[in-house]
This record gives sequence, C-alpha cells and structure tokens, in this order.
Amino acid sequence: MNFDVDEARQISSDSFWYIATPYAKYPDGIDAAFQDACKASAWLIKQGVRIYCPIAHTHPIALYGNIDPYSHDIWLPVDRPFMQAACGVIVVRLPTWEISYGIQCEIEEMNKQNKPVRYLWVEDMRE
Repeated sequence: MNFDVDEARQISSDSFWYIATPYAKYPDGIDAAFQDACKASAWLIKQGVRIYCPIAHTHPIALYGNIDPYSHDIWLPVDRPFMQAACGVIVVRLPTWEISYGIQCEIEEMNKQNKPVRYLWVEDMRE
C-alpha cells in the first residue's frame, strides 16, 4: 500500500499531521531514531505535507536540557496538546514501530478523537 501524498496534503491544508516514529527501542539507539524521524519529516515537508514531529522537536530538548528522553510520564503530556491540535497521525513504519508504546498511545489518542491514522512505509519515501 502506497502512502497517498495528495490526500495527506488535502487533509492538512489548514492544519498539520502529527508524525509518530519509534524511539526508545530503536535498534541503533535514540540518536539514529532522531535522525530517521527527521529524514521522514523532511521527506513529508518536501512533498508539501504540513507536519509536527515530536521526536524531531523533543530529542535535542531532552539531551541538552538534561531531561529523561525515555520517560513517557514526561513526554506524553507534552505531546498530547499537539495530538489534539493535529488533523491526524502519520505512523512512519521504521524498525520497531509495531512494538512502540508511544506509537500505540498516539494511535489510541487519534482513534479517540476520530482522526485519521495513516501509515508511511520507508519504501514510499524513495524519490
């Protein structure tokens, strides 16, 4: 199944998508998770899709602000207002996405709000 960029652009025309990517259990560590989240976010931006990616935003804040980057008790409350404001979630299917506690919470939050959940495969991002 291919990601529908046109649909994503249309849905976010006056809003933004929340980008869900794996982090804590990423095979190459959280720095690699951050880099891959940024690459996926950049690809979406290049396609004209408006996005907010919490990993791209909060990873450096955690590291340079001396905040536990693994704490769901800290980060889920920070992310919740962005989930509420977003038009939906795009789950980037990077390694370990399917076992990510954070992604499960993000999908559940979007389902509670009856917002779309879309999946972006790495293969879809090849230009």
